Amino acid sequence: MQLNVNPTQLEEQFARKKELPFTLADLRNAIPAYCFEPSTSKSLFYFFLDISIIAGLYAIAYTLDSWWFYPIFWVMQATMFWALFVVGHDCGHGSFSKYKWLNNLIGHLSHSPILVPYHGWRISHRTHHANTGNIDTDESWYPVSESYYNQMSPIEKFMRYKLFLLAYPLYLFKRSPGKTGSHFNPSSSLFKPSEKWDVITSTICCSLMIVFLGLLTFKFGFLFLVKFYLMPYLGFVVWLDLVTFLHHTVDEIPWYRGDDWYFLKGALSTIDHDYGFINNIHHNIGTHVAHHIFLNMPHYHLLTATEAIKPILGEYYHKSEEPVWKTLFKSAKGCHYVADQGSPVYQQPEK
Repeated sequence: MQLNVNPTQLEEQFARKKELPFTLADLRNAIPAYCFEPSTSKSLFYFFLDISIIAGLYAIAYTLDSWWFYPIFWVMQATMFWALFVVGHDCGHGSFSKYKWLNNLIGHLSHSPILVPYHGWRISHRTHHANTGNIDTDESWYPVSESYYNQMSPIEKFMRYKLFLLAYPLYLFKRSPGKTGSHFNPSSSLFKPSEKWDVITSTICCSLMIVFLGLLTFKFGFLFLVKFYLMPYLGFVVWLDLVTFLHHTVDEIPWYRGDDWYFLKGALSTIDHDYGFINNIHHNIGTHVAHHIFLNMPHYHLLTATEAIKPILGEYYHKSEEPVWKTLFKSAKGCHYVADQGSPVYQQPEK
């Protein structure tokens, strides 16, 4: 639905109807069965396509070695880093293939070059999906309470509400407000003891990438690192934070507490966005509602699944009809905290 509904009306609607008028089975049955089946060949095609484009961009930038081209290269390569991340994202959900070893291999090959600890991120992202829309237990991009907001320092508010598009590296080391634990530390509260060696493996892979970047810097100089890696990496961070922020930070989306929350209800507390021609480049990650309901669905079936469930979801389906830039500014200005009590609650603007 278009985001022109008064939040108060939505709150009254959800208060009257604690349970959704459809079930997870209803939605699953509406989707063609093939949408739930990953194709290893198709998934590998997208992986190698992204790798090929990234390699091609590097070849062009190195050959031209021109400052007029570098800004164009940074934007294009950052977008491809983000696309590669989405491939690894499928691996983390097990939707890349039916083979766990292949998912883990491609996941590391996709994420380690962009300094994402594959298993560490995979596990915390699993927590996010299992608790989406739950203020108390969601893992990322959840709103803070009004009382917490009131006690935040000016620096903390500046970091959270002004520099949020650069938050991802900090999140990997510190997690979100009110939570602790590094994605690189196997002893972190994020992980179970049985996940220790998975986390260590991914941390080693990222460490090797840092060593490789250090060797490149030693041989070719710091400017080489800035031109060919740091600037595209920063652009990738902005892409990652932009997309995840937009899909979970809208003032019309409800958040729940306690017994008022359950999985499907929370999964619907997200919103689809249209990124124009970028949709195909970053593997349709804008179809976020279907992804949150069926997280093990390959990205190349999300559009079909979305069209199949929209008639059932009706007014519970959220899609922004505004340009992405407009939604970004609207959400950045209007989504700062939620009420200390009640459920559902909606994000409110800064005081």
